Amino acid sequence: MAQLVKRAYKYRFHPTPEQAEELARTFGCVRLVYNKALEERTRAYTLEGRRVSYVESSARLTEWKRSGEYDFLSEVSSVPLQQALRHLQAGFANFFAKRAKYPAFKSRKKSRLSAEYTRSAFRWREGRLTLAKMDAPLAIVWSRPLPEGAEPSTVTVSKDAAGRWFVSLLVEEKISPLPPVAANVGIDAGITALATLSTGEKILNPRHERRDRRRLAKAQRALARKEKGSSNRAKARLKVARVHARITDRRRDHLHRVTTRLVHENQVIAVEDLTVRTMVKNHSLARAISDASWRELRSMLEYKARWYGRELVVVDRWFPSSKLCSACGSLQEKMPLGVREWECTCGTVHDRDVNAAKNVLAAGLAES
Repeated sequence: MAQLVKRAYKYRFHPTPEQAEELARTFGCVRLVYNKALEERTRAYTLEGRRVSYVESSARLTEWKRSGEYDFLSEVSSVPLQQALRHLQAGFANFFAKRAKYPAFKSRKKSRLSAEYTRSAFRWREGRLTLAKMDAPLAIVWSRPLPEGAEPSTVTVSKDAAGRWFVSLLVEEKISPLPPVAANVGIDAGITALATLSTGEKILNPRHERRDRRRLAKAQRALARKEKGSSNRAKARLKVARVHARITDRRRDHLHRVTTRLVHENQVIAVEDLTVRTMVKNHSLARAISDASWRELRSMLEYKARWYGRELVVVDRWFPSSKLCSACGSLQEKMPLGVREWECTCGTVHDRDVNAAKNVLAAGLAES
């Protein structure tokens, strides 16, 4: 049976100078409201031991608009400002539930520039999107169509460090599960091979960051030579950001292709519960681990499996997948990282990664 899911469709768009100016003002106001609300919440929590609610923060926003000092907050749409307070409220809820760290202040240079508009703050007519405080619709590059009849419930506008503008449309979409298949697969994540499958196949890691490392280093050297605060430094920073954006886009595209294929071909997918945050503390491997994007790989598998009626099983991180013989079940005492192939006492010769993937599958099916 088809399920109704919320799905975001992201597109590039090219604003007019007037639209770019309006959005830049909105981004600045969103950051200001978020930081001021966070400051007041922190003060109340630290000095009084009191938690400030969203309703109180919203009332304070109204006072700021009337104070005279922050009159400009009334010049932009109020919806993105209210949404900033809601995001802050969610951040504190996650913090108190011990699901996340304490909310951090938004930086003018490092934080993502974005503004979220709900249904009352935009107009959607015949595939044309017009935001509040704007007279003309956005010039969106429709790289793929929205589902037929879908209307966005939330619109998020953002600008990345490379100067590209994006709009993300959240819609409700009916997704039908894929027909059941008999195949199951275990996955051993790696660096040389992005994923080794229990079938023996190795999906190579394109190493996008490594391939563009020379171009990135050249752009970073040029940035280091520019005088701080100069227009040339801003241009050089933009070049660095564009290289990073190219790496990120190519990596994400590859991960989408890999995960979509795995979900379509297998009914049960078993993966290890890798602690990427801990693993990147190894400075010798941190760059390669980050380039492989294991966390994003698993995240994509999770939501695609949920959408299409597949099962993703996460095997305990302490499961000795590399030390265990997938043929006879005997456990080796040691298995250094340098050992890529080994022979068990039962006579079976194992490829380290393929053997680990087979054990991950067996453990996953046992838990399934």
